[in-house]
Amino acid sequence: MENKFDIDAVILWVDGNDINHKNKLIQHLDDQTLINKKVVTNRINQVNEIEYTVKSIIKFAPYIRNIYIITDEQQPDFLKKAETESQYQKVSIIDHKVIFAGYEQYLPVFNSYTIETMMHRIPGLAEHFVYFNDDMLLFRETKPEDFFTKEGLPIIRGQWMRFEAEKITKKLPILLGLKKPKTKGYLGYKRTQDYTAKALGYTRKICLNHTPFAMRKSVLEKFYQDNQTIFINNIKNKFRHENLVMVQSVVAHLEVENNKNVLKNDYQLVRFDSAKKPLSWIKFRFIIHKMNKNKLFLNIQSLDLYTKTKIAYILNWIDKNVS
Repeated sequence: MENKFDIDAVILWVDGNDINHKNKLIQHLDDQTLINKKVVTNRINQVNEIEYTVKSIIKFAPYIRNIYIITDEQQPDFLKKAETESQYQKVSIIDHKVIFAGYEQYLPVFNSYTIETMMHRIPGLAEHFVYFNDDMLLFRETKPEDFFTKEGLPIIRGQWMRFEAEKITKKLPILLGLKKPKTKGYLGYKRTQDYTAKALGYTRKICLNHTPFAMRKSVLEKFYQDNQTIFINNIKNKFRHENLVMVQSVVAHLEVENNKNVLKNDYQLVRFDSAKKPLSWIKFRFIIHKMNKNKLFLNIQSLDLYTKTKIAYILNWIDKNVS
């Protein structure tokens, strides 16, 4: 299919090892001992995965017009090299101040949900764009129709599911007194999706996974225009909070409500979510999934927590298959 509309890519990134960023973070932590706790560090530490995310888009999604990296007064090291200028002509750095124009009083922020809420405000951003976290990458050739229909509707990769608290695997330990119900505090990825679906009036959720996510800018603009309370609540929190909505979940429910055909149950994802797995298991999974032509996306959670040997193997595999 010939692509008849522009498609951009948006990536959120932060260098948590940057001393200036750490100092800024410390100024806004009520409990400064959290600076070295994984609830904070897992969200900001990185081992230059962003370079491979960008390279994978350039190689496997050449139809992408622009690649925008949203960050806070930072620049990835690989973009600082003079010899990379021609290779990365599509790449632009967008500072938080740009997307928070008119709402600067809420800066700085250290919360991806807040930043995601504002990413549609990138100047010149295409109506159709694909959102990546910096731990997501493509590892096989993709086509525009992997993200959008020929009519320009986003492909939503997700599955209708019960809310987490309603699942028998979650309810049974509580009923048996083995676990206490979680009533407040930090919500994880799935429970934030629960909260978002409930806020939109749903009794079930479209469960998303850690894949690149296609969106339409106009859908976000209209939603926030019609839901100013949600918008302000989402951008005023510097850190993650239990009452924040997830932008991807909002888009998923709105788009599927208007056109059920855009929902795709297959995530087409290879995901590594535990640093505790042995290297042999990691190698085996790479071999198996490399042979599965249906898999398009790779997500490695908290790569910085893996051993040096595992990190070296994973990055070497990615370098050979993506660069």
